Amino acid sequence: MEQRTVDVAVVGGGQAGLAAGYFLRRARIDHVILDGGSAPGGSWTEYWHSLRLFSPAGHSMLPGWWMPAEDGHEYPSAAHVAWYLAEYESRYELPVRRPVHVRGLERAEEALRVVTDQGEWRARFVVSATGTWGGPHLPNIPGREEFDGRQLHTVDYRAPEEFTDQRVVVVGGGNSAAQILAELSQVADTTWTTSRPPRFLPDDVDGRALFAIATQRQRAVRNGGRAARGVSDLGDIVMVPTVREARDRDALKAEPMFTRLTRTGVAWADGSELTCDAIVWCTGFRPALDHLAPLGLANGAGRIALEGTRAVGEPRLFLLGYGDWTGPASATLVGAGRTAKTTVAEITDALAHEE
Repeated sequence: MEQRTVDVAVVGGGQAGLAAGYFLRRARIDHVILDGGSAPGGSWTEYWHSLRLFSPAGHSMLPGWWMPAEDGHEYPSAAHVAWYLAEYESRYELPVRRPVHVRGLERAEEALRVVTDQGEWRARFVVSATGTWGGPHLPNIPGREEFDGRQLHTVDYRAPEEFTDQRVVVVGGGNSAAQILAELSQVADTTWTTSRPPRFLPDDVDGRALFAIATQRQRAVRNGGRAARGVSDLGDIVMVPTVREARDRDALKAEPMFTRLTRTGVAWADGSELTCDAIVWCTGFRPALDHLAPLGLANGAGRIALEGTRAVGEPRLFLLGYGDWTGPASATLVGAGRTAKTTVAEITDALAHEE
């Protein structure tokens, strides 16, 4: 099987991987971006059809090129973001190889071996940027295998029309649950269940304010001061137009979380039951890190100890874009660029010292 050698291999061609590629290209570092998707756009090509960003295009960009506005919309759609990522990749002639499925990373002498279905790459450093979309989480609820109806996760949901006139239970207290519930409630009989009462942000708070808060908090911690108020102190759910509209028609009433599934629906600890046709699990994600398992770095919670974005147990490995764990707001477009910049600067310095 063919083996190629590069200074840096980036695993994942979504927003974090492309941001890393931008800075690697600018630093003139030999690199390759290995993407498992069949087309550009990362996970943005797989989101539900009505999804829109929380921030205007001017506040949702990767380094080097501002995202153009989407005609007729202040907040870009998922399809527009996917288009932007494809154009970004082409604009900077980033060396993306796809579809390439990375099976695992292995240690080699003074390098890491990236084993894929298209051969092997030997890299002095590896940047893992596979995100979380490939790691949907389902809670361990009794009776889940007994339910005769349809069960799907956020990753499987596309549009409400197929649920018309059905009874649907939406599970989860975050943005995905609120947005999906908002549109499902227009065509179906919906019930919303959450593990705690949902917390709505003020109507005038969008992604711009959230990122400003996260940035202030990061700056305060970095300067040795007291951590400023975080985003989570304000609430969990951004009041995008569709969610505000659902609230105004009284469709956002949440019930406590059920304790088990039955053959025909869900049941609570007090013995009450609800019959339903489908359950949509908007219950979050875990980092998609299966390709790193051969390195044996993960702890019991599936996390890898980091110093910044660098793996403590393997200094040739960096992780980008998995959420605040790998840098404040690093799972956002703007945040991905910021963490990629510091990561590539660290790699550039390390390469210079190896010469």
